[in-house]
Amino acid sequence: MNGELTVCDAVEQDAAAIASIFAHYVLESTATFETEPPCLEESRRRITATLEAGYPFLVVREGDEGRAGAEGGRVLGFGYAHRYGPRAGYRFSVETTIYVAPDSLGRGIGGRLLGALLDQCEARGFRQAFAVIAESEPASVVLHARAGFLPVGTLTAAGWKHGKWLDVFVMQRALGEGNQSLPEAVIP
Repeated sequence: MNGELTVCDAVEQDAAAIASIFAHYVLESTATFETEPPCLEESRRRITATLEAGYPFLVVREGDEGRAGAEGGRVLGFGYAHRYGPRAGYRFSVETTIYVAPDSLGRGIGGRLLGALLDQCEARGFRQAFAVIAESEPASVVLHARAGFLPVGTLTAAGWKHGKWLDVFVMQRALGEGNQSLPEAVIP
């Protein structure tokens, strides 16, 4: 590990690394409420669908100036945004998602990813960002608070995984002018 980190757009060739990172959280934690790790093809589909819908999907690479896929450095984490809710009224709001390889925690990767993700969301005209965080993930709460997210609510016993009920914290951060002006961008 040379220590150089680069945040860049995800490409389909990153699907295997993303699937591997995410599988850990699906199987070993309550950071996600998914219970079956997505296969390689599903990971590819998710990257493509996110990008085609106009949302950012990023990875952090170690070394090699962020070149994509097998030619670039090892993927140490990924993050993406998607519409907060399915209805048209949510089109200016996003939910953010960040995952870091378990052997790379504590290196500032989550903060770099989240910062870049928020920058890209602002540049695309989104106005509100939400984080939906399981109570079992206090480090994620701290990460989001450092990025300017504020707590807006708790969903009591909203999830069930690994034999227990879990509360979910919702945090929110304005992007750009937030609700201080009318939206200008055309967002799908």
